[in-house]
Amino acid sequence: MMPRLGAKYPVEIDITSKPKAEYQTDAYFELDLPVAPAVMVGNEIVVEGSDVTQFLIEATICKQLDLPPPEPERNGILKKVFKAR
Repeated sequence: MMPRLGAKYPVEIDITSKPKAEYQTDAYFELDLPVAPAVMVGNEIVVEGSDVTQFLIEATICKQLDLPPPEPERNGILKKVFKAR
């Protein structure tokens, strides 16, 4: 998901991955960062402690860049009925 968004929008993507135990230390909590797993766009925490949809991340990126929000992706039967144009 992140490489696609990085190619679509002029953003820098940093991915930090550590063992779960490192996210539960006092030193980590002192950094005032979100609970992992988390996604931040700029200084805004999009989600922490759970999964997130690509649409929500993309909408937040657009908001940060002062761009119009993305179109919601059509899924399932709606995608078949209203084929992408």
